[in-house]
Amino acid sequence: MSVNTFDLKGKVALITGGTRGIGSGMAIGLAEAGADVVLVQRDELNQKTKQAIEKLGRKAYIVTAELSQRDQVNGLVDDVLQNIVPRIHIFVNCAGIQRRTPAETFSDEDWDAVIQVNLSTAWRISRDVGAHMLQQEPDASGNRGKIINIGSVCCFQGGLNVPAYAAAKGGILTLTKALSNQWASKGINVNGIAPGYIATDMNEALIADQERSRQILERIPANRWGFPEDFKGPVIFLASSFSNYVSGEMLCVDGGWMGR
Repeated sequence: MSVNTFDLKGKVALITGGTRGIGSGMAIGLAEAGADVVLVQRDELNQKTKQAIEKLGRKAYIVTAELSQRDQVNGLVDDVLQNIVPRIHIFVNCAGIQRRTPAETFSDEDWDAVIQVNLSTAWRISRDVGAHMLQQEPDASGNRGKIINIGSVCCFQGGLNVPAYAAAKGGILTLTKALSNQWASKGINVNGIAPGYIATDMNEALIADQERSRQILERIPANRWGFPEDFKGPVIFLASSFSNYVSGEMLCVDGGWMGR
């Protein structure tokens, strides 16, 4: 049996949603552990994460795709494998959008947009990455790859004014378990990370709402909002050989929120 390690040298990680916030923090963390990174972006205008990775001496690539468009999503993995890298060892599904409206006035358009990007796109890329990984020779420990889905505490709670987001993240939780059931015996680990309340662009409205922000902070045992850097350790663990016997799990990174 090979020695377990957090070292990701020689590995290639594909990540959606890596231009900012949690996704950028995780992409940089994977590079710090030695991985090269392929960033899926809407366009090439935002180069910050790519440049941060390259400063670490790792390779970083950008592939453009509009994740709300099924035809672009379905061709994404083939595009990466044919034109950028020959092998994907790690896939991190972090892309997501948010719409905040009371359920009784939530529009069909907002529902469809959130479900498409947050759930359907995650499913399609995971399917195609999984098919690719199944064709690869396993490493010395029998592993063929790691898939890491980014959920939310809304995997377990309904939230408020976010019915589509909660439904999508609940779907991510059970999709993670379904894919684990399918592929764990074949050397592909599928796990998830459920962020709590994190100080990112997606939560600007909550942070700006002084009363709601105060209520949230009072419930977090760690007594602070999270930061993107808090996700480096968890994603490195789930991407590394140290997690080879962990599959189908959703790791809460929430400052203790779910325990209160």
